[in-house]
Amino acid sequence: MIFLILVPLYLLVNYYILRRSLKWMGNFTKLLTRKWFVIPYILIYIFVSTSMLIAFWLPSSSFQRFMKVLSNNWIGTMMYALIFMGIADLGKLIGKWTGFLSKETVNSRKVFAVVGSIVMICVIGLSTYGVFHAQKLKKTTYEVSIEKSTGTMRQLNAVLIADLHLGYNVGVKQVTRMVNMINEMHPDIVCIAGDIFDNDYDALDQPEKLKELLRSIQTTYGVYACYGNHDIKEALLGGFQVTHSDKKVSDDRMDQFLADANIQLLNDQTVLINDSFYLMGRLDYSNPGKTADVRKTPAEMTQFLDKTKPILAIDHQPRELHEMANAGVDIDLSGHTHDGQMFPGNLTIKFFWENACGYIKKDAMHSIVTSGVGLWGPNMRVGTDAEVVQVIVNFANGEVPTVAGQIE
Repeated sequence: MIFLILVPLYLLVNYYILRRSLKWMGNFTKLLTRKWFVIPYILIYIFVSTSMLIAFWLPSSSFQRFMKVLSNNWIGTMMYALIFMGIADLGKLIGKWTGFLSKETVNSRKVFAVVGSIVMICVIGLSTYGVFHAQKLKKTTYEVSIEKSTGTMRQLNAVLIADLHLGYNVGVKQVTRMVNMINEMHPDIVCIAGDIFDNDYDALDQPEKLKELLRSIQTTYGVYACYGNHDIKEALLGGFQVTHSDKKVSDDRMDQFLADANIQLLNDQTVLINDSFYLMGRLDYSNPGKTADVRKTPAEMTQFLDKTKPILAIDHQPRELHEMANAGVDIDLSGHTHDGQMFPGNLTIKFFWENACGYIKKDAMHSIVTSGVGLWGPNMRVGTDAEVVQVIVNFANGEVPTVAGQIE
């Protein structure tokens, strides 16, 4: 399995960071080469860097939760330490090979101390910023028009959220902020585009409080959701699968959680709301779940719908945009990408998705992808924002009615 390769690589990376940091600190001042500092530093580093491995093997407990949270913070810090130390070492090698840096400069303790200080400031600064910035939520608003008849409605005030990843990183505080922001928007409908959970239901710190908060969302037509690739019961180490299952499915407690929170789950199902517009929720592209081995195609989802009415879709991963547009979908609401979550991911994510985050017009369809409310892996956001998205949908006619519909 891939984790058998990645664990030794992970340990090697941490050995590199530990060795380089000790060398820099010893070069900075001889006081930091004494045993009274070096031994405790190595022990603390080993404890922190192996927290992910320790947490994986521990049974559920408050200590296991502490180790998991610690590891999620460490992963981001480790990543930035590797990036900036790597840049510094690579720059030194290039300068030495090209002759751009003199031998005296390359071997200078003063230069090494200055470079090491810059690296430390960048790593600590970005990591600290990332942890605090991840807790902030911004409101993003899009306004789109659909030239279809609803019969009576002129406008729909919809809210899109995704990627809550409820668990070790995200809990009551972030959900409270999210619910307050949603209710301030006075939405007609709320759509949750998958990854509500983070693979492990037992990671929820206060499930009853979370249900209570989600039940307090105030809407005209209700809260609807589809599942994402992480809304399944699966053992992960560093984000990689360590157990094999022929069929990855949600924990039954996840399904019950949504029911208790008054969230209607749409598994390749469509609801006709107020006899005015359709909302369909698709099974996840990667992990369809336990209701089907293969999810329906966009054409199969819409073949029996009245396509003179607006069709809105929630689909966790922003794939098959052309197929969705051809099937008559007017608005496709997605998440999954996190907008890369952390620099430099926010730059590279655009190469992998037609719509990595934000809005594009695909044929006649509006595609909207949110960066998400929560986090996956590192407990940080750098270069991206957690957001709640408001989508104002203008129709061609009518006034706003009040009665919801039935699942088709």
